[in-house]
Amino acid sequence: MANTNGLWYLITGASKGIGRSMSVQLAEKGVNVVLLARQSEALNQTANDVQAHAPSSFSIECDLGLPSSIAQASEVILERLSKLDGIVHNAGDIHPIKPLLEAAPSDWATSLMVNVVGAQALTSHLSPLLKGSHRTRITTISSGASLRPLASWSAYCSSKAALDMWARCLAEEGREHNISAISIAPGIVDTDMQKHIRAADSDDFPLRSTFVDYHVNGDLTQPDDVASQLLPLITEHTMEQSGQRFDVRDL
Repeated sequence: MANTNGLWYLITGASKGIGRSMSVQLAEKGVNVVLLARQSEALNQTANDVQAHAPSSFSIECDLGLPSSIAQASEVILERLSKLDGIVHNAGDIHPIKPLLEAAPSDWATSLMVNVVGAQALTSHLSPLLKGSHRTRITTISSGASLRPLASWSAYCSSKAALDMWARCLAEEGREHNISAISIAPGIVDTDMQKHIRAADSDDFPLRSTFVDYHVNGDLTQPDDVASQLLPLITEHTMEQSGQRFDVRDL
């Protein structure tokens, strides 16, 4: 990994899973991290672990499902920083796990807000920190569901597909500002999202047993391992790679 001392990266969904692992591993390499997540003891603990390596790092309570929360968090960041070298849009919501014709529109709206509209809102608010002579790298965490329709995951599949295209649009428009954007699918990772998937009602989710088997058979990868594979791309991807979608299993 290139020299990362003095860099500032923002990670959403930073309290647990891949977000936590990326935050800690970035800090271990000298990167200052802004950790965004809903308030929890897990966020506090992750912030402590990150600050042990990068003391200037800080956490902010932020619910990406609420525009007002995004605006408030952005104000704090704008007050404290003069630039951002990278953003990782990692936060995601798998709900509703329900047949498309039975899913409540309000649940669909929440999923789209967290998974894609929140990324746009946060990035837009923070645009003064992204533009300038410095290089800014933006990464979205994608999913195999952005390419493959899965029964009862219509909101998640649609929002992840939209997020992939959002990254491509940002890559197209960001070049003149020295901003690049990529998306990376992390594979099937042992996170809280997988727990929610396994806890879904079998009547609502025909593929539930498949995901239970992934867990039982030890097919899930660990967040720390995935983060270590992602970090080189997150911190070093080139302008020539901007706009591309990667899969961690191909790295």
